[in-house]
Amino acid sequence: ARDLGRVFRVAEALEYGMVGVNTGLISNEVAPFGGIKASGLGREGSKYGIEDYLEIKYLCLGI
Repeated sequence: ARDLGRVFRVAEALEYGMVGVNTGLISNEVAPFGGIKASGLGREGSKYGIEDYLEIKYLCLGI
């Protein structure tokens, strides 16, 4: 994708925790990992804290 504005608009609209653009490797050891809505135990493996009230989205761009 060349239009970064469109990339961010689409990523914002998707209900997924991880989005990869122009790359197949979207995860690494420092990226937050977890489910959206009622799936999983939150981004960092625990259901406690403010993360219960947030939706974190990881966007990886291969530019």
